Amino acid sequence: MSIKSLSGSHALVTGGNKGIGRAIALMLARQGAKVAISYLNNAEEAEDVVSSIRECEGTAIAIQADVTRQADIEQLVGGAERAFGGASIDILINNAGHLIQRCSNSEMTEELYARIMDVNLKGTVFMSKRVIPGMNALRRGRIVNLTSLAAHNGGGPGATIYAAAKAAVLTYTKGLAKELAPFGITVNSLSPGFIGQSAFHDTFTTDEVRKATISGIPLGREGTPDDVAGAALYLVSSLADYVTGETIEINGGMNMR
Repeated sequence: MSIKSLSGSHALVTGGNKGIGRAIALMLARQGAKVAISYLNNAEEAEDVVSSIRECEGTAIAIQADVTRQADIEQLVGGAERAFGGASIDILINNAGHLIQRCSNSEMTEELYARIMDVNLKGTVFMSKRVIPGMNALRRGRIVNLTSLAAHNGGGPGATIYAAAKAAVLTYTKGLAKELAPFGITVNSLSPGFIGQSAFHDTFTTDEVRKATISGIPLGREGTPDDVAGAALYLVSSLADYVTGETIEINGGMNMR
């Protein structure tokens, strides 16, 4: 069985300018979807993704947006729909998220707590809210949320609130899947483990910790953004028509469930 083309689909990938988001955007475009990506503060990276898609004769657009702000969400989704000739978004990848910084609970401030929860949970909730009416009208749609292995194990040092936010995304996925199932919309999540080639580990993980972590992965290597993108492609394809409310673990056997 092969994955059918996504030709005719209109996808939006938040945080699609780098790492996992970039890989997903490119993967969807290679399957024929028209793709919009959002970025927060690196226009050059975003335009590189768009150029890569257009070089392969695909359709892509990049829009700057902070997914924690309602006005930006409206600008993002509305801009993507206009770029696609008025077509509704039928594939939403809620990839934007961030640890922000490692911080113990004893040192946590209300401001930092809000920033972490907003970028990981609030953005997912209100991005989904914005595209749901269009999907309802189409009587079809795919929403894929990015959670994390941290949602299961509490995360590394100083990542407690991040882990809690990702756990909330996992549970939100299940609830939203029930809510939208009558409209032919599926909602699932991806739970990456140790994924290299990403700004996350370049920023928050030392080489020593990286090596120690990889040594404990049964498949013997760190994951890549393409490993996650492949799972995303499955969830938005017709092969996953009967899959909703589920979480795919992508961790090389590091944490089997």
